[in-house]
Parts: sequence; C-alpha cells; structure tokens
Amino acid sequence: MRRARGFTLVELLLALAIVGLLLTIAFGGLRVATAAWTRGEDRAEAHQHVRAIAFTMARALGAAYPYRAAKGEAPEVIVLFNGVEQKLEFVTQAPPLPLQAPIAFTAVVISLESGEETGLVVRERALPNRDPFTKAEIVMRDPSITSLAFKFQNEDGDWVDTWDGQELKAIPRGVQLRLGSTLNGRTQTLPPLTVTLRATGAAR
Repeated sequence: MRRARGFTLVELLLALAIVGLLLTIAFGGLRVATAAWTRGEDRAEAHQHVRAIAFTMARALGAAYPYRAAKGEAPEVIVLFNGVEQKLEFVTQAPPLPLQAPIAFTAVVISLESGEETGLVVRERALPNRDPFTKAEIVMRDPSITSLAFKFQNEDGDWVDTWDGQELKAIPRGVQLRLGSTLNGRTQTLPPLTVTLRATGAAR
C-alpha cells in the first residue's frame, strides 16, 4: 500500500501564519470594541452624574420661598434671595441635603468655587438665623462639576444675570440652570434646565 502523503513543513508554517493573522485581527477588533464600550460607559456615567446633581438642585429651587428676614446685623427685613452667574443664595422648603432635624425653611448657598478645592459647593443653614448665608455649613462638595451658570426671569419674562431680593422685594418667576461636569476624563454639559418658582411675592 502507498503511504499517505502528510503536510510539508512549508504548508504547516503557512497554515500557522494564517491562523496567527486571523487571531491578530480578531483580538484587534475585540480591543476596539472594548475601548468603545468603556468610552460609552464613561460617557453615560458622567451624564447620569451631572443629571442627578441638576435635578437635586432643581428640586430645591422649585421649593424656593420668598422668606423675609433681617440679614446680618442690619435691622431691615428683606427677601432672602440673591443670585449672580455662579452663586445663588435662597431659602427653600426642600434643601438639597435635608438637615437632621425637621426644619420648615433652610437657607442654601450654591456656588462654583475655584482655587485649591474647585467645583460645586452647597452650603445650608436652618432658619431662623441672623446670618443664614455667611455662616452656612458645607454639606456637599463635588469637584467633578466644572461649570455652573444661573439666569433669573423677572416679572416681564426677561432673563437677567443677577437678582437682588433686597432691591426687588421678590424672588424671580423662574431660574435657569446650566451645569457641566468632567468625570473619568469625559466632559458633559447639560442643556439649560428651567425651574418655575411657585411663589414670587414677598411673604411675611
């Protein structure tokens, strides 16, 4: 009987080279897919994080109240609501982080700070108090928040960059909030979020 012909060394080397090439292509595709999946997860996490912060702030703003009290040592009673582009002082019935004891009204300061400890800072203090904003204590600090901007809607429906409750004797009709964050190297900026305030008059 004739002996069966086997593979030559050249044929074996060629087959191994083809298999190695196919494995390289397969692992390259897997690596690209894994990187894309990781980027998607990072982007989703950053988006979810900034949305959670925005809705927490929106909930507190939605419960803003035209609280009237003296500020500091001044005897004059004013509406405690002051805002600029990157800082807002107001009184709410639903603080971002509820205090330990049940309190009807809480003074809240939301600001974007720079320096050694950058990011979003939220301060709170129970009312009544003579220094509701300047002596408020930090309850939350989030360095991932890299941009913050407020705008305020007046009685005419126009949006302005600042709001002085002492001068205007009221809180705005609405507050527009813009937030951006950088998390895991991913930057996410939310579309403007508009919160309508329920009470605009100066309550006693």
